[in-house]
Amino acid sequence: MKTKAAVLHEIGRPRPFAESRPLLVETLEIDPPGEGEVLVRVGAAGLCHSDLSVVNGDRPRPVPMALGHEAAGEVVEVGRGVTDLQPGDHVVMIFVPSCGHCLPCTEGRPALCEPGAQANGAGTLLSGARRLRLEGREVHHHMGVSAFAQYAVCARPSLVKIDNDLPLEEAALFGCAVLTGVGAVVNTARISPGSSVAVVGLGGVGLNALLGARLAGAARIVAVDILDDKLALARELGATDTFNAGDADAVAQIREATKGGVDYAFEMAGSVKAMDLCYRVTRRGGTTVTAGLSHPDHRFEMQHVSLVAEERTVKGSYIGSCVPLRDLPRYIALYRQGRLPVDRLMSERLTLDQINEGFDRLADGHTVRQIITP
Repeated sequence: MKTKAAVLHEIGRPRPFAESRPLLVETLEIDPPGEGEVLVRVGAAGLCHSDLSVVNGDRPRPVPMALGHEAAGEVVEVGRGVTDLQPGDHVVMIFVPSCGHCLPCTEGRPALCEPGAQANGAGTLLSGARRLRLEGREVHHHMGVSAFAQYAVCARPSLVKIDNDLPLEEAALFGCAVLTGVGAVVNTARISPGSSVAVVGLGGVGLNALLGARLAGAARIVAVDILDDKLALARELGATDTFNAGDADAVAQIREATKGGVDYAFEMAGSVKAMDLCYRVTRRGGTTVTAGLSHPDHRFEMQHVSLVAEERTVKGSYIGSCVPLRDLPRYIALYRQGRLPVDRLMSERLTLDQINEGFDRLADGHTVRQIITP
């Protein structure tokens, strides 16, 4: 069968993307699902900074590649061996498929699945197969999902079944932004009620971290960004303090306001500069968590003596250290109860043909979560 998809042929084209057109909407051939795979009609997909990182070269991937990793859709067809899904079921796509057998998976850390990471790096599904072709040439899968498309073939472990009454535009956010942001707070850091928190970088993931901190009972939530409109939104969502990271004395302001720094600081901007600020506003004995993905060549330097003498903790968080089958239903339940208002983070709605313009807005920072409805 055929599917329209946004395909990246060349990494690192210059801004504005509306003119350089790094993504071309093309008609691909898509194979039926193989063993252990599922064909999904994509209902909605979010534009995430991780997609932008492939477009601009911060996260090199093989091309041509059909992009998109945060999405939800409807099952159309199941491959041999898939018995727990059927056509008509709604699913959220997960961007690291877990094999269930490697050491991280058996330790309950599916986000670190080794075969899943290898497949994602190679641009294949978990089985090593590619199901997309353009004029006879194989097209790589992005994170086992490739959701900027009308249809996607995914490995069964890349999908979590959800109730059909949850709108797919809302469900899509749970596949990355919610899992990563909320999970970093409740799984990676495991913040304590009454603690103080700083979130540096208020994109979709950062604002979900803010919502997670509020949900977990943080008494003080400091929001930090370079854009005043995002700081205003953060205050609406529960931030008790906001600071503009562009101010030369931002670190001093935050440390003074929090009497020496916060208990937990979260870097969600994907930059070393943001990570440096995050570390410096963490108090003695505190924890600094990063979920941002910067270029592989970038290095973060810290003062070794402060790490030791101040008993600091620095942690990485990937997909919010989540177990998707456990956490995603929990987060959806909290959303339905009004305790995790992730719908407040939805910005513009786009068509596939507007995707390059959408990435310009994302790169400028003047948006939270744009949703593509193929």
